[in-house]
Amino acid sequence: MSPTLIYLHGFNSTPNSVKARQIAEYLAAELPDIQVCIPKLPNTPAASWQTIQETLADLGDRKIGLVGSSMGGFWATKVAEVYGHKAVVINPAIHPHHLLQQLLGPQHNPYTGEDYLLEQHHVDELRDLGIPELQHPERIWLLQQQGDEVLDYRHALQFYHFARTTVEQGGTHAFTGFERYCAQIVRFLQL
Repeated sequence: MSPTLIYLHGFNSTPNSVKARQIAEYLAAELPDIQVCIPKLPNTPAASWQTIQETLADLGDRKIGLVGSSMGGFWATKVAEVYGHKAVVINPAIHPHHLLQQLLGPQHNPYTGEDYLLEQHHVDELRDLGIPELQHPERIWLLQQQGDEVLDYRHALQFYHFARTTVEQGGTHAFTGFERYCAQIVRFLQL
């Protein structure tokens, strides 16, 4: 069975995000034997976690590595801790329930056009699904840019302090120049 790279997108994003396309295009051109799986994550935490678990179950016992950006980094970390797969996290959300607490109410995903209501029980779900601290930092590679305008990069440095870490000055929440890392990501994930 082909090894599989799972890309997990962020909050109010889509499987068609720039980084998802970049990693898929790189693999198609350079390593076509590696399958790419980019699930569409639902807008709410429990449903997202269920989708991720179902995706993992569908892939069976094949070799899996994960890449997750922002909220996708939160999910990739959870998978690494619970299932034992390696993960690369890009400008990850560490305690996203704090951020979502400030966003309660009507939401609109500008990429999918979906409207939904973010409620307190969703924030509680996200808090309950979180990983308090890394037990297996060797499974994680943090790619972090200090210019992240959405999340404080220092939180990621503190949380992932025993993991492999690459920190760049400047940049953005989208992680400027992500495509430079595609080959190294595949090597780290040992796919």
